[in-house]
Amino acid sequence: MITALSDALAERGYDTLTPVQEAVNDPALQDADLLVSAQTGSGKTVGFGLAIAHTLLGDAERFDRAEAPMALVIAPTRELAFQVKRELEWLYAKAGAKLASCVGGMDYRDERRTLERGAHIVVGTPGRLRDHIQRGSLDMSGLRAIILDEADEMLDLGFREDLEFMLGEAPKERRTLMFSATVPAMIAKLAKQYQRDAVRVNTAAGAKQHADISYQALSVSARDEENAIINMLRYHDAENAIVFANTRASVARLTARFANRGFSVVCLSGELSQAERSHALQAMRDGRARVCVATDVAARGIDLPNLELVIHAELPTNAETLLHRSGRTGRAGRKGISALIVPPKMKSKATRLLGWAKLTAEWVEAPSAEMILAKDEEKLLSDPALTAEPSEQEAEFAAKMLETHTPEKIAAAYLRLYRAGVSAPEELGPAPKPGERPERAAREDFGKSVWFSLSVGRDDRAEPRWLLPLVCRAGNIDKTSIGAIRIRDTQSFVELKEAAADGFEAALDNGVLEENVKATRLATMPDLGGDRSGGGKKPYEKKTYGDKKSYGDKKPYEKKSYGDKKPYEKKEYGDKKPYGKGGDGDKKPYEKKPFKKKFEDPTRDGAVSDKAKKPRSKPDGDKKPYEKKPFAAGAGDTSKRVYSKKPAGAGKPGGKPYAGKPSGGKPAAKYGKPKGGAATPKRKG
Repeated sequence: MITALSDALAERGYDTLTPVQEAVNDPALQDADLLVSAQTGSGKTVGFGLAIAHTLLGDAERFDRAEAPMALVIAPTRELAFQVKRELEWLYAKAGAKLASCVGGMDYRDERRTLERGAHIVVGTPGRLRDHIQRGSLDMSGLRAIILDEADEMLDLGFREDLEFMLGEAPKERRTLMFSATVPAMIAKLAKQYQRDAVRVNTAAGAKQHADISYQALSVSARDEENAIINMLRYHDAENAIVFANTRASVARLTARFANRGFSVVCLSGELSQAERSHALQAMRDGRARVCVATDVAARGIDLPNLELVIHAELPTNAETLLHRSGRTGRAGRKGISALIVPPKMKSKATRLLGWAKLTAEWVEAPSAEMILAKDEEKLLSDPALTAEPSEQEAEFAAKMLETHTPEKIAAAYLRLYRAGVSAPEELGPAPKPGERPERAAREDFGKSVWFSLSVGRDDRAEPRWLLPLVCRAGNIDKTSIGAIRIRDTQSFVELKEAAADGFEAALDNGVLEENVKATRLATMPDLGGDRSGGGKKPYEKKTYGDKKSYGDKKPYEKKSYGDKKPYEKKEYGDKKPYGKGGDGDKKPYEKKPFKKKFEDPTRDGAVSDKAKKPRSKPDGDKKPYEKKPFAAGAGDTSKRVYSKKPAGAGKPGGKPYAGKPSGGKPAAKYGKPKGGAATPKRKG
């Protein structure tokens, strides 16, 4: 290994290399194309940084003057590209490497000027890199190595055409290294087409998935999903934590909720600009923020050194996303927790996801308020500030406090000041038991109860959604202390936990919740008429069949015998009357009439017509012979009139003059009148 790189690893605390780093750093593979599959968080970035060192530097210890890029690293997202650039910067810092980034969302002109000044290694996203290549600002002629990081993700995001373009534009004599969590058929086809006898390196097959991550599935009621997240953040008090949601709207809602509860929180989603996303991540690294609420845009490429907790506020859509989300913690040998918030309706989906990802999760309940408060006391008792020797000034102030207050009061004030600076824990309802409907479990775990009668009912438009906050606000109790609410026509009944009943009654002013609403404690459970729905319906009464007439009063069915029916009598044909029309004897015989020709040609055989033909009124001799007149199209020929066009305006007497078509098109309107009431334009001249 090159001395500059080994020194950089030692400064970063790398005592041993991870399996993927050792595999790609094998001297036998220093000139080969590689197709590497490794888990997320296994140190791939440092791995391919070590793998291309000999290709870029050879036997030298430092880089020469930066000109055209020698290595190109392609990443699917902006965050991952910046993460890769940061890792390679410290790895190659002692070797004098100059790096440049080309990612979407950043200023194109700044990137072009950086490339013009020269860079040894360029890191970018597919779309922006292709743009620079096509515009001529990124020179590919000097490339010695191309690395595709998270190649499967780039294909899933639709960057195949961009990747093929860049691989086709790169010099043929170069090394191509593909790193991917999985190697589907599309990756294998791409490797076969653009790599030269690539060596397959698989470090994920024998390793357990995320061995340094503890998976927990928190079974919570539907109304306590966000409260459970708040309690998880409070209980673990992680230096950095990420809460994943599926939509931008959920990210915005959770960010606002956590900020209102006193958490230092930032958010990451696709609607933010690159500058805003970079500032959010930097705030997490600097300690100005401790909680990040993000969509799956942060599932890859986010490496926060002190990230200890990942919470899935909403379950991911597939097992691969679950692994990538969880892979933000438990990196490079550090321990982490990945917690899934599972309401009752999502339990089957959570089980399937864990099975598909081949993960085993511990099903636990979310931390309760009592557990969080107890954890606060443990932290205070073990705080290093209690064991540190006080300074002279601090000792003088401590003496003054002891003169004024007792040690018990000082310790209690210390506890109150600590709790004032953190978010108060949430009171959670009972979690549903396995295989049990949540509402049934809530009823069974409710315990002993006391009923109160309220002086408003359905006639006063009373509803549970109005009474619930009213009872909580007026009685200074939590909604978890309220059981059933039943509405009747003139009054309503509210069930409270026995432990909360006395405090509720004491908080009221003579039992008055607000104007015209008074609560009265009942000695026993009210008669709800068997209705548990709160709708006020009358219980179903099944009618008895005793009032129904018995079948004995009905007359039996009597079948008539066919003996009373007259037998069928067939009539004889002899009795049939003869056909009324006269017989054949009365009919006159057919007489065929001789054919008479209406007209016989007198010139044929001297036949004469049977009809007397009328004589011609005018003899043929009086007819003038036909004389064909010669045609003469000109003056002087009076036998035929020459066609002459009538002058405009000429026509029948009394008729309207013909306006005529204007030259060059259709008339403006019927009868020469223009449309829309516009005046007819006058002709010039």
